[in-house]
Amino acid sequence: MATTASEPATAPRRVLPALIGLLLGMFVSMLASTVVSTSLPVIVHDLNGDQAAFTWVITSTLLTTAISTPIWGKLADLFNRKLLIQIAIAIFVLATAAAGFSQNTEMLIAFRAVQGLGAGGLAALSQVIMADIISPRERGRYMGLFGAVMAVATVGGPLLGGVITDSFGWRFNFFVALPFAVAALFIQQRTLHLPARPKRAVKIDYFGIVLLATAVSLILIWVTNAGKDYDWWSTETVLMVGGAIVSAVLFVIVELRVSEPLVPLTLFRNRTFTLATIASIATGLAMFGTAVFLSQYMQMARGATPTEAGVMTIPMIAGLLLASVIVGSLISRYGHWKPYLIAGGVLLIAGSSLLSTIHYDTNFVLVSVYMALLGAGVGMTMQNLVLIVQNTARPEVMGAASSGVTFFRSLGGTVGVSVMGAALATTAAGLFVDRGADIATAIAGLGADGAAVAAQLQSGTIPQVSALPESVRIIVEDIYAQSIASSFLIAVPIAVISLIAIIFLPNHPLNRMTTSERIHAGEADLATVSTSEGMSVLAGTGTVTTVPESDARATRSSVGEND
Repeated sequence: MATTASEPATAPRRVLPALIGLLLGMFVSMLASTVVSTSLPVIVHDLNGDQAAFTWVITSTLLTTAISTPIWGKLADLFNRKLLIQIAIAIFVLATAAAGFSQNTEMLIAFRAVQGLGAGGLAALSQVIMADIISPRERGRYMGLFGAVMAVATVGGPLLGGVITDSFGWRFNFFVALPFAVAALFIQQRTLHLPARPKRAVKIDYFGIVLLATAVSLILIWVTNAGKDYDWWSTETVLMVGGAIVSAVLFVIVELRVSEPLVPLTLFRNRTFTLATIASIATGLAMFGTAVFLSQYMQMARGATPTEAGVMTIPMIAGLLLASVIVGSLISRYGHWKPYLIAGGVLLIAGSSLLSTIHYDTNFVLVSVYMALLGAGVGMTMQNLVLIVQNTARPEVMGAASSGVTFFRSLGGTVGVSVMGAALATTAAGLFVDRGADIATAIAGLGADGAAVAAQLQSGTIPQVSALPESVRIIVEDIYAQSIASSFLIAVPIAVISLIAIIFLPNHPLNRMTTSERIHAGEADLATVSTSEGMSVLAGTGTVTTVPESDARATRSSVGEND
């Protein structure tokens, strides 16, 4: 059956209803995360937490997200993907709501960890389902919708969270995503109709799950506590790092032996997958690390309220949004992706380097430019790294391949936040000692009010900087500005490695077939047909009227590629 001229008009009507439910699920995930981002300094302060607790509130979610992402991806290759994403939404939102009742940082960290389990499902499954319904070449034209969702959640979330925190209290931030979650589940149930998948025996790699969780957790716990609870070179270090290495080695052995590995190591034979995962690590560090600590910079180094901090981080989100939408459209129109990824890698390096130079009194116009550059770098690389992996991955491992890239991005963000948080805490502690005489002089000038200020600074909890007297506030802002800037410097060498990986990515053309169409092509043995006439017998996504010879060759290459 040849594709008709009316097909381009009808295809969006087939894709959009399913895409709306998927986008709303992503919106729920992003909103529940961003709405609390600007209020975290207030939350940790109210729960009497220190900088380590602040870091773990973020890291706990990222850790379980990273660990669960490949698990969800593997489940996507075995079970009903629609049911899985609905389960992920339910886990995410219920855990988020439970976090609103936290009485201490330990409870908050625990609920945030459960929240990450759902977030891993949404991150992995949304990418896999997109590949089911939209071909790589045509996905760019829908990036405007993804950009709109990203803009509303990432810009509106912090603003909404700041207003709620300042007006009603931070606990209400954890409940705001509930109605959107109910709507997402309803719409997905009505509109998301995915092709039936062949049934086969299901085996879950439980040993792989345990070993992966053990290896990642030990490294993060060690990075967070080393230098504070014990020395960098100590018995604890040997046990934790040694345990992580042993767990990682055993994980590789298990993955090579089991019939249904959690992370199929054969994926790394594909050069595109290997280099994309390396590049994703820097993208994750830039996306998660800077987003967390930029909000803290605005409140701890510039004395902003949660609402003001949400407004002040808009330049980064604007850069991310514009780059994502514009580059997505250009890729869809012309089919070229590599120049934009290289440009994104350069902007990641530039943005990270420039942010490492900021002080408490740096002109905010300059800070805005730095944030916009970094945001543009993330926007050009984040989704497109997944896109090129899906373009070359075999259909039967699409879930594992997509979640693999997302896993390393989450892992990069998780480790990055831990390392940046540890560096921030160590630097800040040292600067408080170095500036002790200046702080003592400023407190002495406050008279009777100085005792309460001194008690707050000596308590070990994160201070509420905006409420400090001006003479003390300026010193504390300077300390935190220097500490946060030094933590941004950690992202620079990782971004350089990312750019090198992007440069060496094979420049394969984007094909015009969805995952389902590629499966049918393989079953019909049409993947080897090199003429547009042969390809025309397949029912495509309807967004193109013909398939040129070059695209047929690209499809043939992507289905069987194992370079």
